[in-house]
Amino acid sequence: MVLSMCFVSFIFLFMLGIFLVLLGFYFLMNDLIIFVEWSIVSLNSSSIVMTFLFDWMSLIFMGFVFFISSLVILYSDDYMHGDLNMNRFIMLVLMFVISMMFLIISPNMISILLGWDGLGLVSYCLVIYYQNVKSYNAGMITFLSNRIGDVALLMVIAWMLNFGSWNYIYYLSFLKSSFEMDLISIFVVLAALTSSAQIPFSSWLPAAMAAPTPVSALVHSSTLVTAGVYLLIRFEIVFMDWLNILLLLISGLTMFMSGLGANFEYDLKSIIALSTLSQLGLMISVLSLGLIGLSFFHLLTHALFKALLFMCAGVVIHFMNDSQDIRYMGVLSFQMPLTSSCLMISNFALCGMPFLAGFYSKDLILESISLSYLNMFSFFLFFISTGLTVCYSFRLFYYVLCSDFNMNSFCFLFEYNFNMLRGMLLLLVMSVLGGSFLSWIIFPTPVMICLPFYLKWLVLLVSFIGGWMGFEMASLNFSSNMISMDFSSLIIFFGSMWFMPYISTYGMSFFPLYFGYYSLKVFDFGWSEYFGGQNLNFLFMSLSGLNYWFQYNSLKLFLLFFIMWMVVLIFFLII
Repeated sequence: MVLSMCFVSFIFLFMLGIFLVLLGFYFLMNDLIIFVEWSIVSLNSSSIVMTFLFDWMSLIFMGFVFFISSLVILYSDDYMHGDLNMNRFIMLVLMFVISMMFLIISPNMISILLGWDGLGLVSYCLVIYYQNVKSYNAGMITFLSNRIGDVALLMVIAWMLNFGSWNYIYYLSFLKSSFEMDLISIFVVLAALTSSAQIPFSSWLPAAMAAPTPVSALVHSSTLVTAGVYLLIRFEIVFMDWLNILLLLISGLTMFMSGLGANFEYDLKSIIALSTLSQLGLMISVLSLGLIGLSFFHLLTHALFKALLFMCAGVVIHFMNDSQDIRYMGVLSFQMPLTSSCLMISNFALCGMPFLAGFYSKDLILESISLSYLNMFSFFLFFISTGLTVCYSFRLFYYVLCSDFNMNSFCFLFEYNFNMLRGMLLLLVMSVLGGSFLSWIIFPTPVMICLPFYLKWLVLLVSFIGGWMGFEMASLNFSSNMISMDFSSLIIFFGSMWFMPYISTYGMSFFPLYFGYYSLKVFDFGWSEYFGGQNLNFLFMSLSGLNYWFQYNSLKLFLLFFIMWMVVLIFFLII
């Protein structure tokens, strides 16, 4: 029996993921932290040391990354079936996971940069996997956006030379209010904003949907976009008050902007990508309020249902002949009942439906926000964004599962890819049970939040209003008097992420390209051409023509020259 690379990778990562999660729970219950220092090279008094930090947070997160990546690889075995470079794809995914592992378990800024750069490079290779112009452009904007974070981390490394070591974990406590740590925290926030695609770096996240769907499931659940959140969780205790306020504002606006944009989007993967952006905004805004445990809890639960959501979207796209437009879909619940069930459970978990994974984190977050000392603007951003999440989820639910089937033919809607279904069903179990299990482990003491009646019911009310609005938006019929036509400029503004993709692509390239064109026109094809090559050419041609006329003219011209030189010679002899 010949074992495929997919199957071997799945078994290894799955077993390792389960072991690390259980080990993380053991570390959490016994309050253990282990540092491992491995001296790679020791020469006289100098040594190169690799440091690993094993605590409950790094172990559980690493276990989740391995668990989800194992199911993604199992899913890829069928999804990428027929691809000539299947082993190369699996190797890239494994490199992606290893880079994330370096970032998670390292308290050293050098090896964090190693993992960060690994994520950036491998994500570029995966985004351009389908080799076309759209993929190349998306890969370039993804790579360049994340390179800003690299520069910020390099500045952190350079500034930490003042401390004598790059192990940041040793300096967080006693350098909390120092100027050096303030500067380092600013650069860490900048790096996290680029990786987690917060405003103004949001445009690369929907563009990265050019990657294969298994890659999207991995990137958006537990690897690249969560790297910035994890880095913020580690550094949060040294952030100044004004930096927390700035982080709250940026992440709140990102959450609102992406939730609003998803309601105007028709691409299935882009809707899910914008929902990821919204949830990342929620994690970072909760983190900026000092609720580190809640932010990490939502990071874990979100990883489970978001990976499942992308897997379901991949199956739908796979069987719709690679069509991603939700307007072509409809009544898929009759054609693909199992996939539709998984899709809706993950969608309801995203909305925060009671007793699914998302409910335990989102409900606790919103109630903690209601209890906290927060201004009205941020309060409204949280609750309106929650309503918008339910709104686009129900809109997606209507378009994909309820409305009429709008494709010309029924293609071959048949669920026969068993590896894809196995991966989805394992994540389905975790999306239903994972939230409650993690809640009991991470918060062993029940969190008691006393709120007035109207605040207690506000979450439910906002969710119901959002769901109703999403259903109404989806069921609007086409007519000559469409509301969106009356406010077309506003609709374009909301639907294009506040023009951020245009600013980061056309806006960034317009002025350099225009300057290049203008300089080419004025200098290369203009004055430098006139006074340079062309003018010299004209001058030499004129002189050579004159010389030609002198040399090939009549005999009297030669006699004239002869007499002239004789006169000159006689004149010099006389003198």
